[in-house]
Amino acid sequence: MRTEKDVEAYLLRLNRRYRVLEDTPGTFLVEVGEKAPPLVVRVEPPLVVVRVQLGDAPSGDGAAPLLRKLLEMNAKQLVHAAYGVDDGKVVISSALELENLDFNELQATMDEIDMALAQPVPGLAAPAKKN
Repeated sequence: MRTEKDVEAYLLRLNRRYRVLEDTPGTFLVEVGEKAPPLVVRVEPPLVVVRVQLGDAPSGDGAAPLLRKLLEMNAKQLVHAAYGVDDGKVVISSALELENLDFNELQATMDEIDMALAQPVPGLAAPAKKN
C-alpha cells in the first residue's frame, strides 16, 4: 500500500521543488515555474489529487464561451486531468488511486498539467500572483 511518503519520494525523484503544508497533512505545494501557479498534490486515501487553480471563472451570460472553450480543451489536450470550475475558480485537477500509484503515472499527470499551464485559456482572468 502506497503512502504519502511514497508520493514525496516520487516528487523528489521528479526533481520537483515542493514544500509540505504543515497545517494540512499529506499536502504538497509543488512549484511549476516563475509565472505559473503552484500545483497542490494532496494525499487523501484512497486518492492522490493533483490540482491547480488557474483564475476566476466569469459568471452569468459571459461564462458560456469560456465553459465551451474548457470543454473543447478537455477533449483535445487532456487525458489524465480535466479543466473544471470549482467555487468560482477555473481549475485543472486529476485524481489518482493511491493504492497502486506508480512513478510514471504521477509523472505523466504532472507533465500534462505543466503543458496545459503553458497554454493560456482565452477569456480567463489569471489569478493574482502572491509574493
